Amino acid sequence: MELKKNPKADLTRNSSLYFVIGLAVVMLIVWQALEWKTYEKTNEYDISMNVDDDLDEEVPMTEQIKTPPPPPPPAAPEIIEVVEDEVEVEETVIESTETSQEEVVEVDDVEVEEVFEDVDVPFAVIENVPVFPGCEKESNKRACFNKMMQKHISKNFRYPEIAQEMGVQGRVSVMFVIQKDGSIGGVRMRGPDKNLEKEAARIIAKLPKMTPGKQRGRAVRVPFSIPITFKLQ
Repeated sequence: MELKKNPKADLTRNSSLYFVIGLAVVMLIVWQALEWKTYEKTNEYDISMNVDDDLDEEVPMTEQIKTPPPPPPPAAPEIIEVVEDEVEVEETVIESTETSQEEVVEVDDVEVEEVFEDVDVPFAVIENVPVFPGCEKESNKRACFNKMMQKHISKNFRYPEIAQEMGVQGRVSVMFVIQKDGSIGGVRMRGPDKNLEKEAARIIAKLPKMTPGKQRGRAVRVPFSIPITFKLQ
């Protein structure tokens, strides 16, 4: 007997659809298995606190505090004897060390010696200027002093030869002090060349002895300064 197939009965026609559906179902089951959670059953506990009542315990009684006895009363004061006014009592007299205003101690007049300091008084402010020889009879001794100084410099002036050869010229400032005995000391120079300074020192060294200057009637030292100009013709 020969088997015959029905052409309409094709079993492989929807196999791919069935495969997809089956795969989806399997994946759904696997996902549900992974997400499945189980919980343990908890026992019911009695959370009420068991408090033991120990009120029946005997509480010891505190002992009675014993207070100290009160202090004894103070002793009776001694009997004070009353002294009659007729009895003389010696009193201690304390003498004051302060002097009364009426007592004035007379002090003899003390002579105070005036102390003069050995100071230098500038020529411009001194009371009595030093007197240059030849100015004793002049009324204006200050102007006469300056005039005689210029005359002395002109008379003793000599230009150094070495300075002339080198063409050196300029002004030399000379400072000196007229001592309390009228002599010249403390000579200092400041100029452009040592040869010119040396010549200026030589001129000042030839100054004559003068009458010293006075301040408050006492001889004092008098500083004086003057420029000496060296100029080539």
